[in-house]
Amino acid sequence: MAPRLELNLSELLTFEPDGGLIHFAGQRVLLLDPVALGLLRKELIGTVGVTAARGILTRLGFAHGWRTAETMKNAFPWEDESQWRRAGGRLHTLQGQVVLEPVERRAEDGPAPFAEALWHHSYEAEQHLLHLGKAEEPVCWALTGFASGYMSYCNGKPVYCIETRCVGKGDPVCQIMGKPEEEWSQECREALRFYETQCMEGALAQVTDALKQAERKLRVKRQTLARVSGVPEDPAGMVARTEAMKQVLSLGRRAAKVDSTVLITGESGVGKERVARLIHEESGRAHKAFVAVNCAAVTESLLESELFGHARGAFTGATHDRPGLFEAAHGGTLFLDEVGEVPASMQAKLLRALQEKEVRRVGENQSRKVDVRVVAATNRNLAAEVVSGRFRQDLYYRLRVIELRVPPLRERRDDILPLARMLLAEATERLGRRVSGMSPEAADQLLRYGWPGNVRELGNAIERAVALSEGNRLERDDLPEEVRAAPPSLVPGDSPRTLEAMEREYILAVLARNGGNRARTAEQLDIGVATLYRKLKQYGEPEVPN
Repeated sequence: MAPRLELNLSELLTFEPDGGLIHFAGQRVLLLDPVALGLLRKELIGTVGVTAARGILTRLGFAHGWRTAETMKNAFPWEDESQWRRAGGRLHTLQGQVVLEPVERRAEDGPAPFAEALWHHSYEAEQHLLHLGKAEEPVCWALTGFASGYMSYCNGKPVYCIETRCVGKGDPVCQIMGKPEEEWSQECREALRFYETQCMEGALAQVTDALKQAERKLRVKRQTLARVSGVPEDPAGMVARTEAMKQVLSLGRRAAKVDSTVLITGESGVGKERVARLIHEESGRAHKAFVAVNCAAVTESLLESELFGHARGAFTGATHDRPGLFEAAHGGTLFLDEVGEVPASMQAKLLRALQEKEVRRVGENQSRKVDVRVVAATNRNLAAEVVSGRFRQDLYYRLRVIELRVPPLRERRDDILPLARMLLAEATERLGRRVSGMSPEAADQLLRYGWPGNVRELGNAIERAVALSEGNRLERDDLPEEVRAAPPSLVPGDSPRTLEAMEREYILAVLARNGGNRARTAEQLDIGVATLYRKLKQYGEPEVPN
């Protein structure tokens, strides 16, 4: 009998003359347009990223190769098993995926690897270049997966292929090398990990590990920024000098130890989400997801689907089943920001989900159990909203098992400069500027301003100042106009001043804000111009600052 390495397409391919069923080696196969597969690759990369897409296609190819080897083992009366095991490359070519050329090695080239081949006309490299352009890494993921799956089945142990050259990254030819798992060096483990995940649970485990590594890097970065800024590092990466803020963090850490629902209140920009993350990170759920949603940013018609998910066909555009954020946060924490904006029609459904610990997707009749710790936040006075009938009382009390009020920045004046220094260190690193500090005048002006936008506004002001600074430190003139124009606070700080000193400072600040216009200043101070001139003379008629 002729060696079966001479397999040809007429032996393997059969089809019905009228179409419908096509068989390859006795198994049903499909004809697929390579451009469609290229578009699928592009969609996968756009949806889940290059790393996840590479893993999916590699494992898809592995399953294809394994299945092909399993089928071919009994498809023909092979003369010996070596013929069947070596037929994979020929089958790869007959299926139209790639044209294989064995690599001929000379004795002086050293020992040959377990498997090695050149690939010509790779459909994967062709489609990647067509839809995504030249890559930095090899792109024949499904093809290497196929070769690995085929050889792994034939040899009864894991044999993995790695592409050493690839047309998709600009090489003149694609080249693969295959070895048993134990023969690959440690340097190749990064490429081999794409074979390791055989199911979605494994992929999620990889994502979890990646997140943990990112969190560790973030902690190191925060510690570095703390050293640069001179601000001692809090374990949560937060700045708290005032007693009120220290109490918030202390209560948040105690709340983290239990699973009770927490309501965080405070003005916009005070850092409510950061406190929510602190509660999650110091809880027993820290190894699971922290999922945040801004309830005010989602339209009423979509909020239910966003939170609870929907079934295919539940509404126009629902082309597939989709889990909601409650299910996505299973085992972890769901942060409902701006919960005061939840419409009345949704409040009863949200209450039921909290009480029953289950959700029902839009368009489904069955309920699904969820294990989620809910932390909510709002800048509204929910107690007043309850009295006015705009917020359900039972939902309010269900959310407010533990309440944390984050004070506004104007009530945390001792935190302003430490926060500013931390934000300055972050901004200089992010923008690549060499700004090492701030002048006393700039620091004083930061303390004068009321910060209605709180920490978020302070961060924006510092970033603007860093971007516009011409020196190695922030000056008063680098600050936003409204911050520069802020008069001194009339509320005594830690070092009370005399009324005369406060009056002098305030009058001069208003005069400076008016550009030295004394008539306008007197009008705003509700005093006569002569009185203003007399006071300025008492002050030695100082030069009006620009």
